[in-house]
Amino acid sequence: MKYGVHTYVWTDRWSSEKLDLLDRAKAFGMDLFDIAVGDDIEVNPRLVKQRAESLGIKVAFSPGGVWPMECDISDDDPANRKRGVEWHRHWLDVASETGAIAYSGALYGHAGCVRYGRPPADEYKRTAENLHTLAEHGARVGVKFVLEPMSHFRTHLVNTPQQLMRLIEMSDHPNLHVLLDTYHMITEVRDYGQAIRTVGHRLWGIHACENDRGVPGGGLVPWDQVFAALEEIGFDGYVIMETYNSSVGDFALSRGMFHDVCPDGDEFVRRGLEFLNQYENADD
Repeated sequence: MKYGVHTYVWTDRWSSEKLDLLDRAKAFGMDLFDIAVGDDIEVNPRLVKQRAESLGIKVAFSPGGVWPMECDISDDDPANRKRGVEWHRHWLDVASETGAIAYSGALYGHAGCVRYGRPPADEYKRTAENLHTLAEHGARVGVKFVLEPMSHFRTHLVNTPQQLMRLIEMSDHPNLHVLLDTYHMITEVRDYGQAIRTVGHRLWGIHACENDRGVPGGGLVPWDQVFAALEEIGFDGYVIMETYNSSVGDFALSRGMFHDVCPDGDEFVRRGLEFLNQYENADD
């Protein structure tokens, strides 16, 4: 099993002053650290690459900071679609400079954009064209382009694995991959095992947390189904712990998290690993 951890388990904002989070992740045995990026985030590619390589840990990027709403590759306005392509292209380039292996998220649209009504008939077509362009750019710079379905509270565009696979097929590029989130899936699918089998070899990673975004284990997520399906498809990607740290000022509140699921990032990772390792050890 390869494990990862997201920036937001420990802090609300990445900066070069927080390079020691890579050391902390490595000390827990993590194989990957996911850096949340955006227009308000300063990334020094040289420093990130040096620290990650010295530790022997992989890095991934995902939008999480300021992401302008007009930078949306599915938008009705062609100018906004162009802005979206350029915005993601920029972060793919920065990711490549750091040696990051993947760039993931609701990249097909914009997290937080929900259309309450029938979408335009050509929405998937125009989105697929831009996904192809970005996947091709990612391939050129050596970064996997990874798409994450989200709940209908966060996007109208892609909520289920079936919808995502349709969009990927329309986009027609081998550098399109999938990240499934056990939190978002709780409102969108009834069979976690089938969801994983649906995406199959495209599955790059799993965001692992409970139905309340809390530490894995003890909630509603059917982990037996999850790990049985991962074994069935021969999954060799990353299981990444993700949540919002609720001890960092009003950070969790600002993200719509009103209960205290992660007051201590270290404890979140420790307990999460103890639970998830049960499944790895069961296969030994």
